[in-house]
Amino acid sequence: MVSVVQNVAIDCADAYELARFWSGVTGRPLDPQDGPGSRETQVILADGPVLYFNQVPESKTVKNRIHLCLRPETSRDVEVERLLALGATFVADHRNADGSGWAILADPEGNEFCVLRSDSDRAGTGS
Repeated sequence: MVSVVQNVAIDCADAYELARFWSGVTGRPLDPQDGPGSRETQVILADGPVLYFNQVPESKTVKNRIHLCLRPETSRDVEVERLLALGATFVADHRNADGSGWAILADPEGNEFCVLRSDSDRAGTGS
């Protein structure tokens, strides 16, 4: 017997607004039962667990111990620009001159996440 991951839970100050950001990131819908003011909101991903946003009174104070890593359908650098336009902030640049590496961004509540190279980026560098 094994356990199946049901969701990835993200504590936040405004569950609905943060879920709207991540809905834009993933291109996936919010749970239709959720709306403005919902203390719990979900983004329904195409495969795997849902992103579950839980409103809590505490604010984020330190670096995430767990974070999401995104592999975009477009190039990594184009996706970084799109996510910044959605409201993400740039945290750290781990991109290398040879095209390898990743960028670290944060969502509107400061939760870090990585943007990896796309499959086409990886094919272009042979790794």
